[in-house]
Amino acid sequence: MKRSVNWNNLKKIKPDPMTTKKLKISRILLLALLFSLMVTGCMVGPKLEKPVVETAEQFRFDSIAGDSMINLAWWELYDDPLLDTLIYLALEHNRDVRTAMSRIDQAYAVLGVSKADLFPQFGYELSATYGKPDPSGAGSDAGSLFVITPSVYWELDFWGKVRRANQAAQGEIYASEAALRQVQVSLISAVADGYFQLLDFDRRLEISRRTWETRKESLWIIEQRFNQGVVPEIDLNQAQQQEAVAAVAVPVYERMVAHTENYLNILIGQNPRQLVRESLEHDFDPPEIPVGIPSELLERRPDLIQAEQLFYAETSRIGVAQAMRFPSFSITGLLGVASSDLSSLLSGESVLYSIGGSILGPIFNWGKNKRRVEIQREIASQALNRYEQAVLNAFREVDDALIDIHTFRLEYEARLRQQEAAINAARLSRARYDGGQTAYLEVLETERSMFNAELEASAVKRYLFSSYIFFYKALGGGWITPEEQAAAEEASAEQEASDQ
Repeated sequence: MKRSVNWNNLKKIKPDPMTTKKLKISRILLLALLFSLMVTGCMVGPKLEKPVVETAEQFRFDSIAGDSMINLAWWELYDDPLLDTLIYLALEHNRDVRTAMSRIDQAYAVLGVSKADLFPQFGYELSATYGKPDPSGAGSDAGSLFVITPSVYWELDFWGKVRRANQAAQGEIYASEAALRQVQVSLISAVADGYFQLLDFDRRLEISRRTWETRKESLWIIEQRFNQGVVPEIDLNQAQQQEAVAAVAVPVYERMVAHTENYLNILIGQNPRQLVRESLEHDFDPPEIPVGIPSELLERRPDLIQAEQLFYAETSRIGVAQAMRFPSFSITGLLGVASSDLSSLLSGESVLYSIGGSILGPIFNWGKNKRRVEIQREIASQALNRYEQAVLNAFREVDDALIDIHTFRLEYEARLRQQEAAINAARLSRARYDGGQTAYLEVLETERSMFNAELEASAVKRYLFSSYIFFYKALGGGWITPEEQAAAEEASAEQEASDQ
């Protein structure tokens, strides 16, 4: 026979003072025990260790001596106001930079979510019921029950699952910060390279226009001589061809200039428009910047830092997967009030409380948790391979840039000699032709060589500047924050004081 309960005559529980005191002491001892378990609990998973890669002692063509001064606002060494403006506008308004900054904020939010799992989770329940609890209806009337029960749930991080997850989230933050810096370095390099390309096209356009004007004048002279029967028609046809060649070059470089201006405007976050340049003459030489050693390269390139931190994050997640193979320990508790009368609900006379613990663990799940660990180990191994590949690419890029600087400098010096000789040859050939000492074919050949030599010298000069830009990028030194600048100056001052 079921026992009936009269909900309208719910017994009010009055806590005994001694019982309450004992309960408080028990709770303090329990919390101390739980805290001790958390501190002394083991943290499963592999230990985070810095990846070891083989490095060379120095780069080929690395003949520049001195201390490393790569990590600076190197573009300011060119003393070009427009270049400075373009770079700072790009850093402020470029959408890729803003996206990278947003990813950092996202990574911090993910870490906050992960850290919250270390602490107890508090909740509450409000409920109200009306009915007849005993289906037989014997000895019970329909009534109401109102309940307010705050609750707490705490899963102890005994195996370090949450702490490993926090490590992974912290690694993602560092990787996001390095990714932002990599975007900044790439953006600065792209703006500087685009700017020097624009100057090159400006120069080529100016050469093409000047050559076109000269050839139009020559064509007019040849036409007059042909009309007077002084020169044959083939001279006229050859002059017409050379005039057309120069005329074609003008719209070609006008198009390249406009495309490059649009490219730079997109980098600085603006709509396509013309960029105002004060002068086409930029005869400054690339600055001599000392080279950092390979070990410094590994510590400063943002893409290597990003790859390393992602490897740490994936390695930490191995511990998360391993912890899922072990039982989890948790405690739950609630303390509330219940009453059949809403007006007396908060009087504290009908107190409900409970505290409990649980152990939940897997027994047999067909190796699913074991496979999770194996999957995460392979993911971490892939991250390590990506880091090692990034290191190899970093050394290749630095070595390529050094080789480019060395060879393009030699090539540019030779192009300047070629250009000077071609200009002089064209002048002498024109004088010989006007004096009737040579055929017009010689004039055409020397002027064609002069035109090509001037264009090629301009192009090689741009390639030389670009090789310096990619050298700075390869060393990861294209950007330094004000905080880093202040720290570097402070460290330098301390070093000088210690030397004295």
